[in-house]
Amino acid sequence: MSEQPNQLKRSLNATMLWGLGVGYVISGMYFGWNLGLEKGGTLGMGLATLFISLMYITFTFSYTELACAIPKAGGAFDYAERTLGKDWAFFAGMAQNIEFIFAPPAIAFAIGAYFNLFFPQLSILSIAITAYIIFTALNISGVKAAATFELIITILAVGELLLFSGITLPHFQTGNLVKNALPNGWQGAFASIPFAIWFFLGIEGVANVAEETKDPQKTILKGFGSAILTLVVLCILTFVSSVGVAGWEAVVYTREGTPSDSPLPLALSHIVTGNNFLYHMLVTVGLFGLVASFHGIILAAGRSTFEFGRARFAPAGLGHINRRFQTPSTALLANMVIGIIALLTGKTSEIIILSVFGALTLYIISMIAVIKLHCKEPNLHRPFKAPFYPLFPMLALLLAVISFIAITIYNFKLALFYTGILLAGYLLFRIFYKQSL
Repeated sequence: MSEQPNQLKRSLNATMLWGLGVGYVISGMYFGWNLGLEKGGTLGMGLATLFISLMYITFTFSYTELACAIPKAGGAFDYAERTLGKDWAFFAGMAQNIEFIFAPPAIAFAIGAYFNLFFPQLSILSIAITAYIIFTALNISGVKAAATFELIITILAVGELLLFSGITLPHFQTGNLVKNALPNGWQGAFASIPFAIWFFLGIEGVANVAEETKDPQKTILKGFGSAILTLVVLCILTFVSSVGVAGWEAVVYTREGTPSDSPLPLALSHIVTGNNFLYHMLVTVGLFGLVASFHGIILAAGRSTFEFGRARFAPAGLGHINRRFQTPSTALLANMVIGIIALLTGKTSEIIILSVFGALTLYIISMIAVIKLHCKEPNLHRPFKAPFYPLFPMLALLLAVISFIAITIYNFKLALFYTGILLAGYLLFRIFYKQSL
């Protein structure tokens, strides 16, 4: 396949896929999720997290069926095109692009803010833009090098979460979990859903490197399955060990009373002093979690945009393969430009919500595609089948729809903006698609 100018090189194994799958998501354990506690408290956020964990488990194993049966770089875009037609494929691909393109700016801002604590003379924005340039260049240099780097930094990030849990769990008190557990009533659980999704957002990016995977029918299942199980365990450990130290307020508000998106350092500050070596070491190593997700989602976004261009649903130039490195360099550079523009707006929370809207749209269309594919191509070779079919895809579909409705209610203006992006893109697609063939 490497001899063909428009094909990607197969070089990834199951271990690398695990590293990518966990790496895409793991920054969600380090920042952002704790803000859901402000909405729902321990009980509301806990219920939302259980709800979303169930959605992701059923979704992941259903999505794996598609990834193994149709191992192409476009992921949901390719699955929808085969089962639902080009119009639905456009919406699936556009939603996927929105998710993967708008998640990295939020993480880049967190990286910039993190470095700024140690190097206050450097602006947060300049650090974030520099990170974009460096990691885009790394992804252009080759998928194996990028995936190897992702694996190493993901292992370090997982190790730090385990170490964090080992330090905080001895200080765990059950009373801290029930203190002011539902401050805004049951509606707080619904308001917490976007932050619970942030725990797992991006896991489906593993499917976008299926075309670059050795023996994808076997490798994807191993990498995808082990990644989601790892993330569920880390999610539970992080949530319980953080909140159990001093209650949920302690990992949401700083000592000055302002909200913070750094729950782990806040939890540690109640155990060790600010000058403690262990505290500084853990806070420093915590940067690996941010870098792992930032780098990993840039990789997945490049494949998603590349496939959109290769299928001529977007400018054909985006489907170009770099002859030297056999990577989608044009798509990666285009995504970097959009990401930097998003960074310049300074609206990090809104960017995260847009990414979540894209993710949920992708999940809904993908689960419909799973069911449709069974009806349309019952004899298709499926190296892996969704467990308890049709229960898993139908449950994932239902939970994704409920989540989408809940987030729309609490972010109505952003929902309108997101819908506007989809409709404007679709109008351009309908006008120019036939002309591009």
